[in-house]
Amino acid sequence: MQRRSLLSLFLLSALAIHASAADLLDTVKARGTLKIAVEGTYPPFNFKNEKGQLDGFDVEIAQALATKLNLKPEFITSEWSGILAGLQTGKFDIIVNQVSATDKRRETFDFTQPYTLSSAQLIVRKDEKRSFKGLADLKGKKLGVGQGSNYADLARAVEGVEVKTYPGAPEYLQDLALGRLDAALNDSLLIPYLVKQTKLPLKGGAAVGSVEGSAIPYLKGNPKFGAALDKALADIKADGSFKRISIKYFERDVSKPLGAK
Repeated sequence: MQRRSLLSLFLLSALAIHASAADLLDTVKARGTLKIAVEGTYPPFNFKNEKGQLDGFDVEIAQALATKLNLKPEFITSEWSGILAGLQTGKFDIIVNQVSATDKRRETFDFTQPYTLSSAQLIVRKDEKRSFKGLADLKGKKLGVGQGSNYADLARAVEGVEVKTYPGAPEYLQDLALGRLDAALNDSLLIPYLVKQTKLPLKGGAAVGSVEGSAIPYLKGNPKFGAALDKALADIKADGSFKRISIKYFERDVSKPLGAK
């Protein structure tokens, strides 16, 4: 009797270890759904449309990935402040929300290959005749940036640029259109959306600084899941669906650096 009890205990322990070691790919395949976290308040990447439905670039990319994995997408909205903690505790399987794969985050999560590449970019008036090829060309000129943004720090590092900070993009874009600024600075992915939304006579200018990528994080210890995600990402690029979605929101393929053909 004691031997049977010990054997049963051993089998149960072995099963528990096997279950805990199961790759996330097996879990999502058995469930039939892919749980995807987005903020839902970050246009044009993810937001609620006029029908109250989740929409945006990241939403469509996530839907395309789920289709390639033969899974049903299940979206879960989360504030940015808690989104990584939610992934860590298993509330969702992945985050598709322009997450930078920093060294610190890589201590806790694994990431897919980058799926968007962006850099800081100047914004100028549509009729601008001067050639601003970078921040150095703005010495003695006025540059608008968002208050507390990384772009403010980037601009202040260049001596001679008069940096003016604003509560948000609408305010400095308005001043730029009115001629109160010579240029503004924001993320290259956001500029087409901002110009379209404000309907101001502005355009994107030169890229500034280094190129950074955003990727899709998931819990460590799931190599099959990660390989399947990377394959799905490669597949939607190969079949043209990634480019189609990208052009819809950004007028270019954002898997490539700004200016690349």
